[in-house]
Amino acid sequence: MGVTVLQPYPLPEGKSGAHIIDHLAKRLLSLGATHAGQFLVDCETFISTPQHGTPTRAVHVLHNSEYPASTFSIIDNGTGKQVALVADSIFDLLMLKMTSTFTSKKQTKIESRGARFEYGDFVIKLGSVTMMENFKGILIEIEYRPCVTLSYCWEMIREMLQGFLGINVAKEYPTYFTTQTIMNAMGQQQLHAKQNDIYEPMDTVKQYLEHFTNYRKHVQIHGAMGTSGGGGPV
Repeated sequence: MGVTVLQPYPLPEGKSGAHIIDHLAKRLLSLGATHAGQFLVDCETFISTPQHGTPTRAVHVLHNSEYPASTFSIIDNGTGKQVALVADSIFDLLMLKMTSTFTSKKQTKIESRGARFEYGDFVIKLGSVTMMENFKGILIEIEYRPCVTLSYCWEMIREMLQGFLGINVAKEYPTYFTTQTIMNAMGQQQLHAKQNDIYEPMDTVKQYLEHFTNYRKHVQIHGAMGTSGGGGPV
């Protein structure tokens, strides 16, 4: 596998998600891309049962059709730290047996699915994001297979995105790859340039979780606005 970047696609006013995805698919095919099947990435979040003095923990369980034998999980311990794990499908059964400790937030189960295309060294996926069967947006996944370090190929990926999407893509690295402050083995803080790391499958999963979380927050904010105050706009 190569480096993968996720890019939300802004929905023009008055256009449906299905219409935009159809337009983008036709654009790809006209450029010479070939249709290469379907894909699916889904995410279900489990929240720990509240206990006195213990931060609430979340376990995000994700599946990626590119890795059908694997279950990815990202554990948020409630203190801002995350632990990422890769297991087989038995992990899903384990979570179902832990109902006394973790509860599934089924109303926030979210997925991105759609068509998969190949264009030269690129793999492009047009994802329709839905939560509880409600459409939430379009998320495009683009992978450049010959490269395993974003800093070496970001400009090429960016140019491909701009040429294909017809929108401006910032020169800066996507937020997931921005320089981070980490703690080293000596307990000292230091800057870490994530864009220089060797890319791994878990990086794709973490990007999906980042975007899925944004879609969920968007729903929560609009839901709160809709239920607050004395009524809707007139």
